[in-house]
Amino acid sequence: MSHAHEQANHGSVKSYIVGFVLSVILTAIPFWMVMGGAFTKQATLIGIFALAVVQIIVHLKYFLHLDFSKEGKLNSFSFLFTGMVIVLLVGLSIWIIYTADALMMR
Repeated sequence: MSHAHEQANHGSVKSYIVGFVLSVILTAIPFWMVMGGAFTKQATLIGIFALAVVQIIVHLKYFLHLDFSKEGKLNSFSFLFTGMVIVLLVGLSIWIIYTADALMMR
């Protein structure tokens, strides 16, 4: 593996700084929403959730370097598959436990 290829897989200082600044902004806005109290509870929850999703995407792009370029496609699909397995495992476990509890309490 050449040095140029290793450099391509890792982010530059500029991309890390951009990711850090975006992360700080995406953390400060929900904090301000909660502490300021200018929004309703429902609007605050929706805003926090939306900004959390955006922050996850920022972290995946700028810190984990996951993208769908030719070089990063395998890593991205591996990450998506792992996420799917975790969601299915946790979700189905909760469903099974809830159903078992409901059936046993009758």
